[in-house]
Amino acid sequence: RSAMSPAAVARGLALAALLVLSPAGATRQARRPNVVLILTDDQDVCLGGMTPLKKTNALIAQMGITFLNAYVPSALCCPSRASILTGKYPHNHHVVNNTLEGNCSSKLWQKIQEPYTFPALLKTMCGYQTFFAGKYLNEYGAEDAGGVGHVPPGWSFWYALEKNSKYYNYTLSVNGKARRHGENYSVDYLTDVLANMSLDFLEYKSNFEPFFMMISTPAPHSPWTAAPQYTKSFQNVSAPRNSNFNIHGKNKHWLIRQAKTPMTNSSIQFLDDAYRKRWQTLLSVDDLVEKLVKKLELNGELDNTYIFYTSDNGYHTGQFSLPIDKRQLYEFDIKVPLLVRGPGIKPNQTNKMLVANIDLGPTILDIAGYDLNKTQMDGMSLLPLLRGDKNVTWRSDFLVEYQGEGYNGSDPTCPGLGPGVTHCFPDCVCEDSYNNTYACVRTLSTSWDLQYCEFDDREVFVEVYNLTADPHQINNIAKTIDQEILEKMNYRLMMLQSCSGATCRTPGVFDPGYRFDPRLMFSNHGVRARRFSARSL
Repeated sequence: RSAMSPAAVARGLALAALLVLSPAGATRQARRPNVVLILTDDQDVCLGGMTPLKKTNALIAQMGITFLNAYVPSALCCPSRASILTGKYPHNHHVVNNTLEGNCSSKLWQKIQEPYTFPALLKTMCGYQTFFAGKYLNEYGAEDAGGVGHVPPGWSFWYALEKNSKYYNYTLSVNGKARRHGENYSVDYLTDVLANMSLDFLEYKSNFEPFFMMISTPAPHSPWTAAPQYTKSFQNVSAPRNSNFNIHGKNKHWLIRQAKTPMTNSSIQFLDDAYRKRWQTLLSVDDLVEKLVKKLELNGELDNTYIFYTSDNGYHTGQFSLPIDKRQLYEFDIKVPLLVRGPGIKPNQTNKMLVANIDLGPTILDIAGYDLNKTQMDGMSLLPLLRGDKNVTWRSDFLVEYQGEGYNGSDPTCPGLGPGVTHCFPDCVCEDSYNNTYACVRTLSTSWDLQYCEFDDREVFVEVYNLTADPHQINNIAKTIDQEILEKMNYRLMMLQSCSGATCRTPGVFDPGYRFDPRLMFSNHGVRARRFSARSL
């Protein structure tokens, strides 16, 4: 294994020596729980994404709690990761897509949001030692934003991947110094490198402070490079042929309608291959989880450590004839795995409450004993749900928002589609466009399982799904649902799109405490759509 640098070890030892001088403080701090957050990249839950992770299931899910309704407020890496770090919806952290122009790891993000992320508060206000390893934000390391020399505030140990997920031939920022890796499996395969660095941290860290670790794997993101021992796994596996696979997305936004149905044989072969390779890459994540849990147990720290396992967004493979990607509003893209084990969590539980990744920051700060009223976070602490508290008042809806990527010029391979499309496949099926810009209220109450979405395009297109009757979101009921529900949902969407902090946690449309005043409705739909577009830039 690659050992930590002598400087890092010395720093840890110096810290330990300082803390020994005040044993009372050290003892008090040592009792506070440690936290580990494992974040995968593009791992779905709707299409079997957790199936390959047998060890993770045994070591985290069966020893703790599985949230069956865990979501992300934006189905794309950078906005979603920014929501995890800040505890905020995209309209409040202003990271709208994976580009520097979309505020992904930009100078503005570094100045306005990074100092107030939950790891920064853990380190400065709660006295935690903090460790990051893996993919941070897609544009991290960009020369225009400080390069790999930029180490965000809040991290005691920083091993961050430059730019987007890779498995070989990448650069890491090791506490601000660039370290280049090649393609030798035994020393360079990124998932294993992250595992080894994590074990080294647990070996050399100070034992007088609680710790927080965030391990962010490349798997199962493209290019789906499996470890050599796993390249023959799952040979007979193919993408699930569920009821929305390879069908025309009728009554949907134009971007979905433009997908060619049925898909070509080569497209289906491509997505089946991708599905298989994604599973193969996850086997190394499963090994990482096992090594980590064993090391925590060996150190005698497992019983005082919360372990969270989740993903930054879901994924699709052939749904509505879109070959592969994320960034759409449907369950397969916005729903993610969320497993948690730790002190006070009973084993083998499931929870159906509606939770989102904006809840992770508040939860971890709550675990650390920080007063959440001092934060500007939009999410809620999951700690009452983790402990199994009775009569917890919880949310019944949350906001999904995405600002499409796209360019003024036409895609050179698909000039017939006109300007504004991006992520196009050889047969001119495109996965995104600049007006694939939408916002949704996702509702899960005792009486309703509903999704209401509006697009910021010339049509101001609306999609509504009753997931009780139509779990695969095939039938858009926007034109047939009760008009009063439509009006209430439109109003609730406006409220959530301008919410901040506590106002993001007000009662939803079907909650007893909900108040609706039709006089507050905008008479012009377009006013709201333009407001959304302008504010999210």
